[in-house]
Amino acid sequence: MQLALGAIYAWSVFTPPLIEAGWSKFQTQVVFSIALVSFAISMVWAGKKIAQWGPMRLSFLSALVLGGGYALAGLVGGTSFTALCLFIGLIGGAGIGLGYVVPIAVGMRWFPDKKGFITGLAVAGFGFGAMAWVKLAGAWGNLIGTFGLSSTFSLYGLLFCIMIAAGGIWMRFPPEDWAPEGYRPGTNADAANDAEEENFSTNEMLKTPQFFIIVATFTFSAAAGLMSIGLMKLYPMEALQASGHSTAEASAIAGTAMAVFFSLANGLAASSGER
Repeated sequence: MQLALGAIYAWSVFTPPLIEAGWSKFQTQVVFSIALVSFAISMVWAGKKIAQWGPMRLSFLSALVLGGGYALAGLVGGTSFTALCLFIGLIGGAGIGLGYVVPIAVGMRWFPDKKGFITGLAVAGFGFGAMAWVKLAGAWGNLIGTFGLSSTFSLYGLLFCIMIAAGGIWMRFPPEDWAPEGYRPGTNADAANDAEEENFSTNEMLKTPQFFIIVATFTFSAAAGLMSIGLMKLYPMEALQASGHSTAEASAIAGTAMAVFFSLANGLAASSGER
């Protein structure tokens, strides 16, 4: 599931062909920005609904929304700015947000003694998915060069739908009284620390300065990183071509650099979660 949902970070592989089709650099980032906002909003909503609807139902909804968004983007031509804003930005981003919370929430329920590790693995899968989709569309599969943007969007939509729905079959919460062997919530160190913490309601949380400081920190940090991700292939390609490399060589080098970046970044995320 996370491999498919990581598609949002593979957007920069589509920016060079969209520029060639007449788009401005600003337009390519509008679609990406809409997807990120839609992703964030729908993820909050999904987090509230997962207890009511269950993780499997939410997974299937994510599969239909994300897969349908990309498939429709391909069916309408693949280069329409308005269509891509709607189908990949708004609808596709919502599909990712609906599914993103599921593996993390389910994993933490099944592994309460390894919450950091299981969350790190889930986030790592999200990033490694971006690497796979970037390379499949470019250097490995050359889908864009062979079939064009429209067919690549439609194919990705089909694959996303199948992968998320297949993973969703196993997305179930454990029984209420379930616990890993040897895990004693009353004596476990993490549980003891949790017991000392004070829980806040949503309204109480919104009244604390710490909440807004954390939001501001994440907003500025994420904005810097996501702007780099959105243009990660376009600007390196331009620099490489200015240095004398052909378009194909520049695309291969930039794509490989992106793959290495995502591998290292999310490998670090997993190892940090384990610690």
